[in-house]
Amino acid sequence: MHRWDPIAPPVTGLVLPVRVDPTGRAGPTRGQARGPGWRITSPGLVVPATVDDGLVEQRILEASARGGDRAVVTGWAALRLHGGGFFDGLARDGRTRLPVPIAGNGDRLRGRAGLEVVEDRIPPDEVTYVHGIRCATVERALFDEMRRIGEVREMAVAIGAACAAQLTSLKRIRLYTATRRWYRDVRMVREAVALAGEDCRSPQEDRFRLIWICEARWGRPLCNRAILDTDGRLVAVPDLLDPQRGVVGEYAGADHRDIDQHESDIAREADLRGVGLEYVEVVARDLRDPARVVRRMREAAERATALTRRWVLGPPPSPTLDEILDRRDAARARRDT
Repeated sequence: MHRWDPIAPPVTGLVLPVRVDPTGRAGPTRGQARGPGWRITSPGLVVPATVDDGLVEQRILEASARGGDRAVVTGWAALRLHGGGFFDGLARDGRTRLPVPIAGNGDRLRGRAGLEVVEDRIPPDEVTYVHGIRCATVERALFDEMRRIGEVREMAVAIGAACAAQLTSLKRIRLYTATRRWYRDVRMVREAVALAGEDCRSPQEDRFRLIWICEARWGRPLCNRAILDTDGRLVAVPDLLDPQRGVVGEYAGADHRDIDQHESDIAREADLRGVGLEYVEVVARDLRDPARVVRRMREAAERATALTRRWVLGPPPSPTLDEILDRRDAARARRDT
């Protein structure tokens, strides 16, 4: 599985923390818990020392155990439990751990290191169980995550990451947001939904898309749409495409530094130019300088005017994301009956 896969890998072997037991029957004694065989996850709760909380799902489980029976994991942590690969529990720097957001749902919780208390209650119809953990449903968790982020463009990126993992769709989160008019920050959530897309395959690709829309003002690009030559052969499936200007955009992540991948990228660029499309490639540092990206885009558009169009759009993806989700829901309903 590629490390940038939007769908999280399957998880097994999670270990629920146990309480310290003075008798030693249901758990380690206090003295044993302080020894090398155990790791304290929170006051009174321990797991064997061999259990590593480097696995983000284990970290979420340990945090949820602190909350009690009514607590509900939400935000990025619930989205990870649902299978969102890009919700890895790390800040933008890729190193700093985000606290696990948990709603107390009536219990008095205190925020501690690694745990953030969400004030709002999560009603029963928005609670489900994943890996035995009480967590918010997808749309509720995404709604809470956007409110935590608090910045419209990054909120839109979070929506895109959830769509890439096939957890929800723009239609579904739009309908959910419409039912939450009284929540604080809902105006920003609506703005993010309006700006979001569901066809990007990574957050960085989505951030490039937002520069394309907001700074370059080129309108919404087509994302991951097949390009064919005039004989119907596949040329490429670029990250972004402006069919009127004849410009494609590609985000080159760290894996593109691999020599074989780099050679493939060079051939891909040549193939696209060969059918009359200009090419803009960006890397992570470029996304921190939108003006630089816009300048490259404009230069590419100027070059594209000299090219002869020898390409056509491939068909739109089928089935659509909403069709995939509807079929999945129907299959689950049949299993539950």
